[in-house]
Amino acid sequence: MDNKVLVAEHISKSYVGVQALDDVSVTIKQGEVKCLAGENGSGKSTFVKIIAGIEPADSGDIYISGEKQLKSNAISAINAGVQVIYQDLSLFSNMTVAENIALNKMIKEKKSLIDKKEIKRIAIESLKKIGVTMDLDAKVQTVSIANRQIIAICRALALDAKILFMDEPTTALTKSEIEKLLEIVNMLREKGLAIVFISHKLDEVMSVADSITVFRDGKQVADIEKDDIDRMKLIYYMTGREIEYSRYSRTNTDTDNLLELRGLSKSKQFENINLAVRPGDIMGLTGLLGSGRTELALSIFGLNPVDAGQIYFNGKETKISSPVDAVKKGIALLPEDRSTQGLLLDKDLTDNVSSAAFDKVTNKMGILHEGSRLELADQSIKRFKVKIPNAQTKIKTLSGGNQQKVVLGKWVATEPKLFILDSPTVGVDIGSKSEIYEQIQKLAHEGLAIILISDEIEEIVANCNRVSVMFKGEIVKEFDDEAMKDDQIETKIMDVINNLHLQTKSGESEAV
Repeated sequence: MDNKVLVAEHISKSYVGVQALDDVSVTIKQGEVKCLAGENGSGKSTFVKIIAGIEPADSGDIYISGEKQLKSNAISAINAGVQVIYQDLSLFSNMTVAENIALNKMIKEKKSLIDKKEIKRIAIESLKKIGVTMDLDAKVQTVSIANRQIIAICRALALDAKILFMDEPTTALTKSEIEKLLEIVNMLREKGLAIVFISHKLDEVMSVADSITVFRDGKQVADIEKDDIDRMKLIYYMTGREIEYSRYSRTNTDTDNLLELRGLSKSKQFENINLAVRPGDIMGLTGLLGSGRTELALSIFGLNPVDAGQIYFNGKETKISSPVDAVKKGIALLPEDRSTQGLLLDKDLTDNVSSAAFDKVTNKMGILHEGSRLELADQSIKRFKVKIPNAQTKIKTLSGGNQQKVVLGKWVATEPKLFILDSPTVGVDIGSKSEIYEQIQKLAHEGLAIILISDEIEEIVANCNRVSVMFKGEIVKEFDDEAMKDDQIETKIMDVINNLHLQTKSGESEAV
């Protein structure tokens, strides 16, 4: 029996002279988890759009379950069994869990009447397939991101999906939620569903994949079984070069603290935080999601007023009641969500870079000086190696890595003394990640004090000379400069995190 669910042969696609895909052929079998790997702009998204019928291929053939796909549209792809779960999940937040799961199936079956019993029956049946129960009447806007992922999966199952594409499904999930999602992926694989898993997190790719197809510059450069490849070889296929992150070591001799937090507390968010950061420090803040790290960053930046404690900056106690106060003092924040909090997506690079450094691009009368704006933009492009046609290009057209470089450039233009980086490489490909690390370390060597918040222990170990681990709003473990030089430091930090994770799971079990 032929168990090939998808056969895509010699697929090519170009956009106004740009070859997005060049003679790509991919086969995916029933009960296989195929990972698509590659940097942003490598052709992964274009391939998915073509299989999903959103974009027509210029050439090539697509077969689903042995049948050649003659029409190139989303309806014919759905009818053939193709389902895509995009990063935004495409759910209706004001509708119930059951309605979101069942709606597309009812539309497909051309049901003209709303039958609430039928809606619930479809939802229950889909949830049963993955062994999950959920409040069917809850509005989607009230449920967690993890449960929204499950809802999107169940919606696909309700439509009798044969092949399911999952685009960066773990980006906003906690460690335990990721484990649960990967359990569901494995369960669906055992039931014969073909799954295409797209992720920048190479540890997830290596753990969940049966096979990996690597795209680079629109070409298919590798198609290999997971057992035949290691992490370093995968990185080489993706980037065309060997990438090894250099470990940061502080060279600044200044012993005075630039920032000192004493007993900083915020009800239900964090408690009794004592933290000191010197010029040239890259202080890592890590721990499980929900530990209070982002809330602490927002408080330092004046967006989350504290209930108790003191902030000292340059040796003096200070009050920071707004971001304007923070920027005036020399504090910058690269936010967790660059799209909604860090960028003006519909504006160009010049507008974005100059938006935080208003005093540098205006005269005493407050009138914008275009030459200064363009100079600032040009400096940012050169320093952070932003891949962009020109400074007038709209930011929304750039890859995630280049967007993040623009946010870095925007805040560096303010000449900060303290730079808080919250998850600086989320959704960033491996090549851009390496370039961002290089820039972070360069800034620290130039004398900036940096607080780096991250879930990725590899990222923390590569870039930080000191680390504090947070759990349930408190700092529970600290690693100083000397401890960070230990060759086994990554394992030691992981042991702390895993123990905290076990505590969380134990607490959840007790609650149940």
